[in-house]
Amino acid sequence: MTVDIDKAVTQVAELARDRFADRAGEYDRDATFPAADLDDLFAAGLNAPTVPVEHGGLGLGPLRGDAYPLWLMTTELAKADLSLARCWEGHTNSLVLLDAFATGEQRERWFEGVVRRGEKWVAWSGEPQAPKPGEARRFGTAVARTADGWVVDGSKAFATSATGADWAILLVSLAGPGGARHAAAGDSVLLLACDLRHPSVTVDTSWWDPVGMRATASHVVHFDHTPIEGAWQLGEPGDYIRQGWQSAFIPHYAASFLGAAQAAYDYALRYVERQDKGGDPYVQQRVGGMLVALDTARLWLAHVARLWDEGHAEEARLAGTRARHVVEHLALSTVDHCIRTCGARSLVRPSPVERILRDLTFYVRHDNDDHILATIGRGALGRHHDASFFKP
Repeated sequence: MTVDIDKAVTQVAELARDRFADRAGEYDRDATFPAADLDDLFAAGLNAPTVPVEHGGLGLGPLRGDAYPLWLMTTELAKADLSLARCWEGHTNSLVLLDAFATGEQRERWFEGVVRRGEKWVAWSGEPQAPKPGEARRFGTAVARTADGWVVDGSKAFATSATGADWAILLVSLAGPGGARHAAAGDSVLLLACDLRHPSVTVDTSWWDPVGMRATASHVVHFDHTPIEGAWQLGEPGDYIRQGWQSAFIPHYAASFLGAAQAAYDYALRYVERQDKGGDPYVQQRVGGMLVALDTARLWLAHVARLWDEGHAEEARLAGTRARHVVEHLALSTVDHCIRTCGARSLVRPSPVERILRDLTFYVRHDNDDHILATIGRGALGRHHDASFFKP
């Protein structure tokens, strides 16, 4: 089977421009999962980019030696709606994990569900252990072995696509609450595939009311003695941390940041043209700054993708962390240049810049950039560093 990757990237861009961008404002206001967008991607045969070609997908991603086209698709979706891009990231990254860890039988079952029925996947780790001020509850899961597999009890927060996904890869710790990010020991982290349609899985929509990324529907999800078949375990405990899979997904965040910045730049160019402000030297400086930032971000992503594609995994992980740090600041500065160029009216709805500012400001908090930069420094100094979750 021959796959035309360039055509697929173009199709994603066209859908994002012609359909998804118009829906983004409503999804944001209602804080609802962008279901119609994902359905359109499925109808176009574009919802399985990281599924191997032999299973009906496009065979993209860092595992398959073709990372950059996947990140280009993500950038195009983020230009229309950064929340949509985050849901897409969760889905496509989960399929990478299935490709990496699933047995032959698991692959046949789950890839068919994606390709033939449009099933949506996510991977959830979020179990923050420190409550925010005024918050009494704590999040976390406990997992127990049974004769038939596993039972999961507890809750996860920041559960992206909670009201839209069909399956989740649960990152749970055998040592107790903490998921993967807050697990005391990486060797305790286990990957379990969970059918979210089971009646023991419920979604609490009252908690997710953020300033940005509202349409990711990243609610709290409760598990009440949820059964997981033994045949739904992926790999062995500790594989996710030991093999560094989180670091493979870090540059994917940067691709989303880049898309949001590109949307702000495009808005600014249209504004300058309509207002005939192209002769203003300060506007020229702002536009120049935006263009250089976007070009730099693309070069970083292409560099990291090339390292993955050529099999230089360790170099790719280190470069991906640097790219994520750099692109965060390039994207934020691009949005700032856009706002300074276009003025306060660019922050009045229905201007997309108002949403882009909220979404990007919120999404870059996914990781603490101070810890990211310190991690980069520790690596340069030859000191022990955590390239997955940037723990000090």
